[in-house]
Amino acid sequence: MATWFITGCSTGLGRALAEAVLARGHNAVVTARDTTTLAELAATYPDKALTLPLDVTDPDQIVEAVRQARSRFGGIDVLVNNAGYGYRAAVEEGVDAEVERLFATNFFGAVGTIKAALPDMRARRSGAIVNISSIGARISPVGSGYYSATKAALEGMSGSLRKELHPFGISVTVVEPGSFRTDFAGRSLAQPAEAIADYSETVGKRRKENDTTHGTQPGDPAEAAQAIIAAVEDPNPPFMLLLGKDALARYFEVEEAQRADVEKWRELTIGTDFAVT
Repeated sequence: MATWFITGCSTGLGRALAEAVLARGHNAVVTARDTTTLAELAATYPDKALTLPLDVTDPDQIVEAVRQARSRFGGIDVLVNNAGYGYRAAVEEGVDAEVERLFATNFFGAVGTIKAALPDMRARRSGAIVNISSIGARISPVGSGYYSATKAALEGMSGSLRKELHPFGISVTVVEPGSFRTDFAGRSLAQPAEAIADYSETVGKRRKENDTTHGTQPGDPAEAAQAIIAAVEDPNPPFMLLLGKDALARYFEVEEAQRADVEKWRELTIGTDFAVT
């Protein structure tokens, strides 16, 4: 039995993961900004579920939530940074305050929970950190420049973190889901109030009022939750876990396109070194 600490559990993947972890008999610290959304979990698993309010942009709330997790269960074995949301805008359309809030949640919120949970994990020389990213970090869809940037930042940080924590027996896994049937493209999707007409045929088609994909995504959050648990419980957890057939297909498309581009410019690349005499 392990203790999981999961952020962003009101709906979607976070909720599915909390339910799956608790159903397996694990303890779970289940967090959301509005704890009324977690009432059913608390009632169903009164001995296993600790529901806490947590806005990951509030450092004091992060510290308090980790303290309560330690007090109730003795420590955190698995930290899952799932809290986050989408933002659709052309780069030119992005509103500075909105973009700052996006980074505060999707990137710096995860950093804050990691820094709060790590001292105990290091002391025990064990633990697992799971950072929920997106295939968007790799494919950079039109209109998702800022969202993709938050997830690319999360992945870059995670790569270094993995190397830093390996000597302590702490694993780091980045999860890149494809399209899953959650509220991501609905309630959880933000966008600027003002749109620039020149982008109507590109970014405009992905604005909430024009996007018809919500509710038809191929991915099942319940299956994704089981996959994450299986990866964490493996003796050698992966660093990168793709979720969904669409994510796998897009991963290889991008990899092949990038390799072709690099090969095309190979001679220019290697010609920048000092000449050997």
